[in-house]
Amino acid sequence: MFIMEFFKKNKNCSHHNVAPDVDFAYCPDCGELIENQWYLLRCSCCGVKLKGIIKNGEIIPEKHFCHNCGTKEFVIERIDKINFIDINYAVLVKAVVENRNISYTQSWVSKTQDCKPKLLQQSL
Repeated sequence: MFIMEFFKKNKNCSHHNVAPDVDFAYCPDCGELIENQWYLLRCSCCGVKLKGIIKNGEIIPEKHFCHNCGTKEFVIERIDKINFIDINYAVLVKAVVENRNISYTQSWVSKTQDCKPKLLQQSL
């Protein structure tokens, strides 16, 4: 039974069919709204761009040290739009946009003996 768990399909959608060149898109496989988020890693000491990868859900540098100064510390920077210069260094994260619940306020008028209920005016 334990070995069969390795061969089961992953039930979470990985959103491979969402194009990376759009900001928001619906996944054709699962139907959820996906936001493409681009991240760039920089050395915290000298500011050189580092190639990044996603490992266990975290964004980390491909090499564990800076090729320019040798430090191991880095800074993750989110960029709004990707340009062709940063495409080799950037990491793409396809995040699911959570549905925001909109709260509604309803008003009810109780019916009295001789009064017919009228619609209440809604002010914005």
